[in-house]
Amino acid sequence: MRVLLVNWQDRENPLAGGAEIHLHEIFGRLAARGHEIKLLCGGWPDCPPRATLDGIDVHRAGTRHTFPLVAHRYYKRNLNGWADVLVEDVNKIPLYTPRWGARRTMALVPHLFGSTVFQELAPPLASVVWLSERPLGRAYRDVPFEAISESTAEDLAGRGIPRRNIEVIYPGIDTVAYTPDASARAAAPVFAYLGRLKKYKGVHFVIRAFAAMAVPEATLEIAGAGDYRPELEALARSLDLGQRVRFLGRISESEKLALLRRAWALVFASPKEGWGITNLEAAACATPVVASNSPGIRESVVDGATGYLVPHGDVAAMGAAMRRIAESRELVVRLGTEARRFAETFTWQRAADETERHLERIVNGAAPA
Repeated sequence: MRVLLVNWQDRENPLAGGAEIHLHEIFGRLAARGHEIKLLCGGWPDCPPRATLDGIDVHRAGTRHTFPLVAHRYYKRNLNGWADVLVEDVNKIPLYTPRWGARRTMALVPHLFGSTVFQELAPPLASVVWLSERPLGRAYRDVPFEAISESTAEDLAGRGIPRRNIEVIYPGIDTVAYTPDASARAAAPVFAYLGRLKKYKGVHFVIRAFAAMAVPEATLEIAGAGDYRPELEALARSLDLGQRVRFLGRISESEKLALLRRAWALVFASPKEGWGITNLEAAACATPVVASNSPGIRESVVDGATGYLVPHGDVAAMGAAMRRIAESRELVVRLGTEARRFAETFTWQRAADETERHLERIVNGAAPA
C-alpha cells in the first residue's frame, strides 16, 4: 500500500508529543514491512524541509501556526494522486482532508478536545479549536475512522460519526524498555506525576490530594514543563508542603524510567484523554496508578487491580486512594504485579497489525468489520 499521513508534526519536532509517538510507532512498522509511507506535516524554524524517519518519507510545510493554511496547497502541488489512502491524524484542529479529493481517506483520532480546550487555551484561541471540531460529524460522516479508545469512539459517535465506521485500535506500550526493578522502589512512599504542566491536566488536584493524604514521610515528584508551573509551585507553598513536593522539570527517558520504578504510584487527574499511555508505562514498570475516572483514562487503569479510579476532581477520594497505597508496600507489589500483566497485553506490534488490516479493508473497498 501507498499511505499518505497528514499530521501537524513529526516526532523530531520540538513540540512533538504522544500523537507523534503513536503515529511513528505504528507506521514505522508498516514501512518496515514494505508499505510506502509518506508524512505531510508542519515544521519549525530552520528545520530541513525533508527527512526520512523510521522509513517514512517526511515532507514539512509551514510551521505549527501556518501548517493548516499551507497543507492543502502543498498536497495539491506535490502529493496529489500518489496514495492509495490518505490518513489524517486528527489531534489538533481538523484539516478536513475528506475535501482534498484523495482516492480514499481515513481519520485517525487520539482524542477530541471538546469543551476541555477552554481549560488550556485563552478564550479566543480555545473558541477557534472548539468551533473547528463542531462540523466534524458532517464533514467526516462517510469516512472510516480509527480511534485509540472506546471513549474516543463514543465521543465521535456523539458528534454524528456512525459507530459502524469506527474501528477501535488501542496503542501499544514498550514493555522491553519499561520494565520493573523491585530494587529501585523507594524506601518511603513516593508519588509521581508525569506530563505537561497545564491547568486542564489537573495537577492541582494531585497536589491537594497529596496534602490531604497526610502521610508526612511521603513525597510527590512532578516531572514535566508548562505554563502552569508557577501556580502549582505557589499552591504547594500555600499548603506548607515544603520540600515534600519536588518539581523536576523536563526529564530524559532514563530519568523517566527511574522515576516510574521508584514511585509507589503514578497519579493522574486529567478530565479527559484519548488514552493514558503514561499510565501504561507506569504499569509496565509494575507501578500502580491512581487516576481520575475520566474518558480515555479509565481504559488504562483497572480499578482495584492495577490501581484506583476516583471521581474527577474529588480530592478527598484521590487522597484516600493514595493513603491506602502509602500505608502498604505489600499492596504496591500486588497492584504492580497485576499492572505489569495488564501492560503486556498492549503491544505496538498488535496495533500495527490491526491498523494494517484496517487499511487493507479500506483500500479494497470492504465494508466496515
